[in-house]
Amino acid sequence: MERNDEALVLYRQIYARRVEKEGVSHLATITSALSLAVALGSLKHWDEAISLLRDQLPVAWRSLGVDHHLTLLNKITLAAGVTADPERTREDLLEAETILQDV
Repeated sequence: MERNDEALVLYRQIYARRVEKEGVSHLATITSALSLAVALGSLKHWDEAISLLRDQLPVAWRSLGVDHHLTLLNKITLAAGVTADPERTREDLLEAETILQDV
C-alpha cells in the first residue's frame, strides 16, 4: 500500500470518529470532511470527493454560516474537484462556475 493510500485510510477513520463523537455539524467534523475530500481528490477519487463535499456544504452553511472560511474553502474545493475531473458534464462545470461566483 502506498503512503497516499495509507493516509486516505487514516483520513477516513478520523472523519468517521468525528461524526460518531461530535456529530456532522461540529467544526472538527467539517474540517475532517474537507481533509478527507482533499485526500480523495489527490488520489483522483473524484466521485467520492465531490459527493462528500456536496453533502458537507449545506452542513457547513447551517453550522458555520455562508461566510465562514471553512464554508468558503468547501465551496472552492468542490468547484476545483468538479473542474479537475475529466469525466464531468457541462452541467457540472456550470455548477462549479456558479459556486465560484458565490465565493
